[in-house]
Parts: sequence; structure tokens; C-alpha cells
Amino acid sequence: MTPSDRRTWAAPYAESPVTAELRLPGSKSLTNRALVLGALGTGPSVLRRALRSRDTELMAAALTALGAEVDTTGPDWTVTPGPWRAGAAIDCGLAGTVMRFVPPLAALTPGSVHFDGDPHARTRPMGAVLEGLRGLGVDIDDEGRGTLPFVVRGTGTVAGGPVTIDASSSSQFVSALLLAGPAYERGVEVRHAGGPLPSLPHIDMTVACLRERGVHVDDSEPARWQVAPGPVAPLDAVVEPDLSNAGPFLALAAATGGTVVVRDWPTSTTQAGDAWRELLTLLGAEVVRDDDGLRVTGRGLRGIDVDLHDVGELTPVVAALCALADSPSVIRGVAHIRGHETDRLKALATEINRLGGDVTETADGLEIRPAQLHGGVFRTYADHRMAHAGVVLGAVVPDVLVEDIDTTSKTFPDFAGTWAGLFA
Repeated sequence: MTPSDRRTWAAPYAESPVTAELRLPGSKSLTNRALVLGALGTGPSVLRRALRSRDTELMAAALTALGAEVDTTGPDWTVTPGPWRAGAAIDCGLAGTVMRFVPPLAALTPGSVHFDGDPHARTRPMGAVLEGLRGLGVDIDDEGRGTLPFVVRGTGTVAGGPVTIDASSSSQFVSALLLAGPAYERGVEVRHAGGPLPSLPHIDMTVACLRERGVHVDDSEPARWQVAPGPVAPLDAVVEPDLSNAGPFLALAAATGGTVVVRDWPTSTTQAGDAWRELLTLLGAEVVRDDDGLRVTGRGLRGIDVDLHDVGELTPVVAALCALADSPSVIRGVAHIRGHETDRLKALATEINRLGGDVTETADGLEIRPAQLHGGVFRTYADHRMAHAGVVLGAVVPDVLVEDIDTTSKTFPDFAGTWAGLFA
């Protein structure tokens, strides 16, 4: 096999409607928040059904480098807090949660901590977190870039208190400061001042995780969150399945006219992926939540006009379904996803059009019109969500080759094997 052969993967094509039932790995967002709070806890925490993926293993390694003990050898992970230590070199990979959640913890160490990551990671915005930490008195050297690489020079404590940031490019900027807040002497009060705040469900998830561990959080005012200083209780927690990663599997049912059941769908959740229930209904599928989980049956795809501002991570798979629909679609409110693993709006328009699609970028979204798609190479730009879009298209369009399918390991180990197994 030549290097170019390894770079593309023939997406399975569905000769008939796909019927399948599956359980998904745990949520990356919940796993990494639980790891961070476990490292701040007053005793060992246990994470049951934690996601084992590149992003979560990078988080475990980062926290270990800072002084915690994270045992990932078994199916259940244990996090034991330890004394903070300096001198670490943190590999963020392409994980937004690592590059944003860990620096506020590094500020608690008694010395310098160096951060860097993959080449694509150096283009992801970091300025709001770094400026927020500077506003709290933390010394950071990023040579004025506002991106990786940078150095956090801790003094062993952070005074904390009020800080105002512009989090309009990522809700993770707010979550990063809130998660570390209990360990700061005065806690932290974060105010957002700027454009519309994206992905609010992820901030709600952060607040819920803090409260679950006994931390007092006041979110009674819009665009303001106050975390009180104090102990973080250890927790024995079961991690919910990753509902965002459910997207391509549920989309497979909608696209092929089949039925897919995702087991263990929670009755109540803060995960953005729960929006699949509404989105797939709008797109024309039949969606039922019952004792088995979430059941989606394809009934034909119709175009939609939808604002995905709060659930921007779902955009690539939604865009793929819209490209297969029988009427035009408009996706709006997601300008912020230009700063994700890649510029997802530009990438989606480019790659769908490469397969014969009719997609136009707008300032904050996409306009997608029906077109006759054909096979070809669908590039992923080292972005797992782009790979998800590619395989959904490949299930309905013959001869689609997805570049670098292994990028899905970022949040889903053996995604390709799981996906291919549904077509057997």
C-alpha cells in the first residue's frame, strides 16, 4: 500500500436501506470536563464508560504532567489529585478542550508550563482565554500571537475574581475559566462582552458538572457566571454516550431510508447532540425515543432553513444531509465554526462542490441546493467532523473516497470499523 493509498478510504455504499442498532462510546465533552474536575477534587474520582480517544488521552496526559494521577489502564478511569508541579510540556494535539481547559490549571503550578500542538492547532483562536488569565494576574508569554505555542508562568496560586472576555468565537473560553474557578482564591466571575455567544449548551454542561461536584455557580444573569471558591467533591460518574458522534449514524438512517437505533440515549442531558432529535425531524425523518434508545427511520430528505448557532458542531453532518435533500437549505448562525479544527464552512462548501454539489458560503453559514452528486475524493483537513460528513455522503453516492479517515480517532476510536460494520 502506497502512502497515497493510506490517505483515502473507500466509504461504504448502501445498496439498500441500512438497519442497525449500536451503543456509542462516551462523550468527549463530558469525559474531559470530568478529568479536569477530578484533578481539582478532594479525593479520587472514577469515570465509568469514559471515552478513550486521542482528545481524552491528551487530556489525561496533560493532567498527569501537571501532577494528577490519571489511571486509564482499565475500562473505568481513576483520577487522583496530586500536588501541582511545574516544568511540564503539554501536547494539545488538535483538542480544543486541552488547549483551553488546561492553561487555567497550569496557572496554579509553581513555575512555567509550555503548550503546543498539531500544526492545525496553531491556527485555532486562544486569545480570549489567555487575555482572561492575564486579567486575573497570570503571566503568559505567547509573543502576541493569541494562539499556540505559549508559556504559562504560574506562581502556585491565582487570586481570581472578576474578568471580562469576548467568547464569541468559542464557548470553551468561558468553560475553561469556570472549571478552574473553585481553585482560585476568590473564585472567578466571568462576563462575556462581544458578539453572540456560540454553543451555550456546552457552558450549561460545564455549570452542571461543577454543581454535581458541590461547587456553587451563579448563572442568574445573562452572559455572566460566578464560581465560588471551595472544594470540588470527588465523584463516581457514568459518562453519557457522545450524542454529537451519534450524528453520522442517525444520518445514515435518514439518508438511506433505513432505521438506526442508538442505545442508552439519556432522558435528560446538556449535550448539544440531543438536538439531533429536532433536526432530523425537520429534515424529514421519523424520530422516536423509547426504552431501546433513540430510533431514527428515513422517510426521504427535505431541505431546511435552520440556525445552528448553539449546536455548531453538528453542522458538517447536517450539511451532508442537506446536500442529499430534494429542496434547498440554508444553514445560518455558525460563523464561529470557521475557527474549529479547520474553517468548516469553507471546507464543506469546497468538498461537497467537489462531488458535484451546489453550495455557497455565506458570512455565517451555507446555502445548499439540490444537485446530482458523483464520486471523488472528500478531503477532511484533519477534522473528524468533516470525515463524518464524507461518510454520510458516501453511503448514498457511489465511489466516495474519504481522505484521512483516521482523523476520527480524535473522538471515536475505530470509527471506520464501526461504520463499515453497519453495511455488512
